[in-house]
Amino acid sequence: MTTVSDPVSTEQAGVLAGRLFEAALGSLELFSIHLGLELGLYSALRDADRLSPQGLAIAAGIDVRYAQEWLEQQAVSGYVEVEDPDAPPGERQYRLPAGHSEALLDTESLNYAGPFGLFLMCVPPAMPALAEAFRTGGGVHYSLYDPYHREGQGALNRPAFGKLLVSEWLANGVPDVHARLLADPPARVADIGCGLGWSSIALARGYPRVRVDGFDIDAPSVAIAREHATDAGVGDRVGFEVRDVTHPSLAGRYDLAVMFEVLHDLSRPVEALQGVRQLLTAGGAAIVMDERAAERFTAPGDEVERFLYVASVLHCLPAAMVEQPSAATGTVMRPDTVRRLATEAGFRTVDVLPIEHDFFRFYRLEP
Repeated sequence: MTTVSDPVSTEQAGVLAGRLFEAALGSLELFSIHLGLELGLYSALRDADRLSPQGLAIAAGIDVRYAQEWLEQQAVSGYVEVEDPDAPPGERQYRLPAGHSEALLDTESLNYAGPFGLFLMCVPPAMPALAEAFRTGGGVHYSLYDPYHREGQGALNRPAFGKLLVSEWLANGVPDVHARLLADPPARVADIGCGLGWSSIALARGYPRVRVDGFDIDAPSVAIAREHATDAGVGDRVGFEVRDVTHPSLAGRYDLAVMFEVLHDLSRPVEALQGVRQLLTAGGAAIVMDERAAERFTAPGDEVERFLYVASVLHCLPAAMVEQPSAATGTVMRPDTVRRLATEAGFRTVDVLPIEHDFFRFYRLEP
C-alpha cells in the first residue's frame, strides 16, 4: 500500500531535522572547545603569533596527529584561522584571533564564554538518574552533576560579578544601599548561596569597609571560595561557611543579604526567605537576583526562555526535587512567583529594581 506524504508535514520534518542537526553540531563543538581549554591549546595559540601542528604539539605537550586534527576542526568551524589552507597539512600555520582569545580565555571579560562546554558536561553523567526521576517524581542529587556544574556556573558568573555587581547593579539600581556599604560603621553582608565566592569577593573589593559572610551548603564550593578570597587578597574581610542561614544565631546581624541565582534552586524557598528576613538588622534589606524569565508563559519562546526551560528540565528542577517536600519551582521563576514567595515569608514589600540585564532580574525585599 502506498501512502501519499503530506507536503506540509514533510516540510516541518525537514525543518526540525535541520534544527536538531545544528543543535548536535553546536554541542559537539562545545566539547571540542572544552578539550582545547583543558589541554591549554588555546593558551598556546594565544601566546604564539602562529603555530603549526608540530608547534602546537610541542607548546601544549600533546601528540602531533591529534594537534593537526584539532586545528583543522577548529579552523573549519571558524574558531581559529589558518593562513594557507592549500599548504601541506603539517606545514599549515594557525592563529587565534584576539577577539576569540577574549571570549575563550579572558576569565574577567563580559564576553567570556569558554565555560559553556564545561557547563554542558554536567548533564550526561546524570541522564540515567534524570530518567528515573521523571518516572518516580524523585530528584537528582547535585553530586551527579558536579564538578562540572559547580565549576562551569562559577566561571560563567564571575565576569558579571567582577565588572557589574558594584559599579552598575548596586550603584545605579539601589543607590541608598550602595551608599550604606561605603559608609561607617562598616556594614555586614550575608551572601547566601555564595557558590565559588565570586560575588562575595566582588563586594569586598568594591566596598573596602564591609565584612562579607558567604554561606553555602556545598562544602567543596566553600573550600574553593576560601582559596579564591585568599588569592584575591580579601580573605581578611570575607569568610565562608557551610551553614544553613535559618539558624537563629545569625538573626539581626546583617545590613544587607543577597541571593544571586539561588532562590529558584531551593526546595523550600519560603523557609529560606524567612531565614533571610531574620538575618537583617533594623533598616536592612535583601536583594534577590534570579532569572529574567518572561512575565508569562508563551510558546514558542525566545532564546533566553528556551535556555531557562532546558536548564530547568535537565538540572534545576530535578536537583530541587531531591529534598521533599519541595516547592518544585524550577528555573523559570516569574516575577509573580517571587512576590508570592517573599510575601509568604513575611516581607512587607517586593520591588523589581531598575537594573537591565539579558539574563537576570533583581528584586529588593523589605521586611
